[in-house]
Amino acid sequence: MRGDKEVIRAMNKVLGQSLIAINQYFLHARIARHWGLESLNDNFYKQSIAEMKWSDELISRILLLGGLPNLQDLGKMFIAEDVAEMIDCNLRLEQQKFDIITDAVSLCEEHKDYVSRQLLVKLKDGNEEYDDWLDTQQDLIISIGIQNYIQSQIDDDTP
Repeated sequence: MRGDKEVIRAMNKVLGQSLIAINQYFLHARIARHWGLESLNDNFYKQSIAEMKWSDELISRILLLGGLPNLQDLGKMFIAEDVAEMIDCNLRLEQQKFDIITDAVSLCEEHKDYVSRQLLVKLKDGNEEYDDWLDTQQDLIISIGIQNYIQSQIDDDTP
């Protein structure tokens, strides 16, 4: 099957954002775990794995369209030095990804590639869920304070 070059290029751009997210969320997970914040570790790690699965789907679709998945052209990760910044950095990446995915969805509609569009909408929906979770975390930090928030992320069973 031969896909439209613009659609393949747009899907590679989405793939690049997903690959950045895998690394950023994984690193933030391990930093959180190092700090003893198991709840944040679990959430960031779970999102990293979700991004990996979405990347796999994107790679498969790009190959099916006759394109070459670009795993080399990675952009900048937003790496944090504290808990509030982790939430903020991940939220910034999600907002950046949202814009890129939305543009790719529109392009798929223009080129009548509804299968690629469906895949991208699934990714967009997953990203919106994570974006909502991050927004909630920011609201919690504001309402209960950073120290109480951090304490709420500690697993009581941690040795």
